[in-house]
Amino acid sequence: MFTGIVQAVGEVARIDRLVGDTRLHIDTKGLSLAGLQLGDSVAVNGVCLTVTQLGARGFAADVSIETLTCTTLRDFGVGTWVNLERALTAGAALGGHLVSGHVDGVAQVREFAEAGRSRLFEIEAPVSLAPYIAAKGSITIDGVSLTVNGVEQANFFVNLVPHTLEVTTLGRVRVGQAVNLEVDMIARYVERLLAARDLR
Repeated sequence: MFTGIVQAVGEVARIDRLVGDTRLHIDTKGLSLAGLQLGDSVAVNGVCLTVTQLGARGFAADVSIETLTCTTLRDFGVGTWVNLERALTAGAALGGHLVSGHVDGVAQVREFAEAGRSRLFEIEAPVSLAPYIAAKGSITIDGVSLTVNGVEQANFFVNLVPHTLEVTTLGRVRVGQAVNLEVDMIARYVERLLAARDLR
């Protein structure tokens, strides 16, 4: 479990193409490795990955075919900058919202505009995910917890303050770029509870 509060921006240092899947080697830069162990979870651009190797400068994680198919990790190259967050620990502050690290789909940045010192993004979500996105609700984009400012059909708007632009990869996002999207898990459970009433 994560919070969507990015702890550091790292860099893809190496990519090993294996039999069908991939091993990513991440240089964690400013992310502390203290206490990190094999088997621990780290969110990389919002994707929960399991640490399979540890080194002095970072870690490696295996990425399955399924994950490559449904996230932007398939587009990674050496030098790609990534948002990093270690798993939430009991008693830690929940600064963003509850994030599972299980990406629901890939969205696309349609446009952005400067809004004072902030930047307003318009993002197009897959139509299947649009019902889970609500104004003033929470959304996770490339592992960053954000508040939805408004919704128009499958498109939604988020406002990024200068701090977020500075300390995450979202300050480098381009129009047309694909981003990982995780909807608020509460919306998923509400849908399931409503559907379960029809099974009685």
